[in-house]
Amino acid sequence: MGEFKVIADTVWTMIAGFLVFFMNLGFAMLEAGLQRSKNAVNILMKNFVVFSVSSISFFIIGWGIMFGDGNDFFGIKGLLFVSGQDNSPATGENYFGVYKAISWASVPLWAKFFFQLVFAGTSATIVSGAVGERIKFKSFLVFSFLMVALIYPVVGHWIWGGGWLNKIGFLDFAGSTVVHSVGGWSALTGAILLGPRLGKYKNGKINPIPGHDLTLATLGTFILWFGWFGFNPGSTMSANFSDIAKIATVTNMSAASATLSALITSWVFLRKPDLTMVLNGCLAGLVAITAPCAYVSVFSSLLIGFIAGILVVFAVLFFDKVRVDDPVGAISVHLINGVWGTLAVGLFHEKDGLINGMVELLKVQFLGVIAVGAFTFMSSFVIWLVIKEILGLRVSEQEEIEGLDLSEHGQVCYPEFSILGSTFFSVEFQEIEHEKISEAKKEISKRKPPIPLEKPKITDAGKPDEDKSFKIKVENLDKRMFVKLWREMCSGDWRKVPLEFKDIYPNVKLFSGDEILFSRGNPDITIKKFAKVLSEAGFRGFKIKIIKE
Repeated sequence: MGEFKVIADTVWTMIAGFLVFFMNLGFAMLEAGLQRSKNAVNILMKNFVVFSVSSISFFIIGWGIMFGDGNDFFGIKGLLFVSGQDNSPATGENYFGVYKAISWASVPLWAKFFFQLVFAGTSATIVSGAVGERIKFKSFLVFSFLMVALIYPVVGHWIWGGGWLNKIGFLDFAGSTVVHSVGGWSALTGAILLGPRLGKYKNGKINPIPGHDLTLATLGTFILWFGWFGFNPGSTMSANFSDIAKIATVTNMSAASATLSALITSWVFLRKPDLTMVLNGCLAGLVAITAPCAYVSVFSSLLIGFIAGILVVFAVLFFDKVRVDDPVGAISVHLINGVWGTLAVGLFHEKDGLINGMVELLKVQFLGVIAVGAFTFMSSFVIWLVIKEILGLRVSEQEEIEGLDLSEHGQVCYPEFSILGSTFFSVEFQEIEHEKISEAKKEISKRKPPIPLEKPKITDAGKPDEDKSFKIKVENLDKRMFVKLWREMCSGDWRKVPLEFKDIYPNVKLFSGDEILFSRGNPDITIKKFAKVLSEAGFRGFKIKIIKE
């Protein structure tokens, strides 16, 4: 029977760990969908690489700090590379090793490590969405490594590693505080230091910056909901089917209740049932039930989730009001509802909760929230500041305008519909110049009525083969407005795009803001059509140069 239990516990723990690992895909889809297409590669890259960074960091030192025998604040023994003495799956008095805090689980050491590793990776992933669309990729990776090496395991030791919060009776079954609040506090400090995205708050107004693909965001939320059935029930690390079934049901009911309450709240206060609020409402319910899932009834989970769905809607509005820019609502979901879920343990615990007239547990939970919040906020703030001084945190304004896909990675997610990158090189060229007008008439407005186009003067320097590629350069115009016009034509309503642009666009191979490489076509005809597009958009006094390689 003992050997069978070890096998069953190990299989269940590993399957649950695989489900939590799968949640990385959910985070990637959700965060990519809620951000603009010009940053899709960047957010996908962050979500993909962050788990690798977390794996190495947790293996080197995170595990040892979190579960190694030590003092009330961090582990000391078996600190590096999971190398301490251990005779798992032995438990209780039969266990001999330096990871006593987790010796209650009758699974092999590496099963324990893997399951805890996927939780550490989840906490780091939370940060990526909140700092999206303006953080330097390398700075994010460095922070992720240090967070999993230092911040996350210290809090984990306090609560799950036999530390001081564990000793006073603090309860967090699956990580509303350890995983979600730590990620949320770290995301908050990062968002504060980075500042808002360009154009988010202007002239005292909040300007919504919608994500590019709500299909991806919805898919990501479904994956996360599914993965949570490994996150919460898997935290038993034991094939106790009764506990697994109840925790899975409690988890689901909280998510369902939060989904509906977020739907109702957004419908009433925003006048429309907002899909992004509903998706985050579901996640808020999952985060909130993570700490109390093993301690509360199914009926209590409905109430916990219902409150979480309301909280997340108002939290999103609050952070916008105080100008903390969070593109995906990660802070509202993970921090606010991580705190709420932690306090909900003290309110709804079936034996020691306030609903039974017991107040002591609620006091302990409140103390834990304050202590973890203060430590995580200060430590993450310091780490962000150090990274800012050494590497810098934010990309340049021009890079942010063009999108992090090009500036950080040199590629785009949707090449058929997006602006593409290009390299610059020295070439000879022939010039095509429009008649210049006074500087006073160079104000650009795409709403101006079309002005008759004068024929451009073409310098005859030989006509290239129409099947060969050629490059043009546009000069003497506001590059920002030109890029904006190009982006609008590429991603806007195709029915409203000028016919001339539709004709030349299929031949566009690369675009870099003022240089365009065409794969083929007649250069003279292409230039005339492009000149008409620019003129009708209000540009004046520009030059178009044909560049020969």
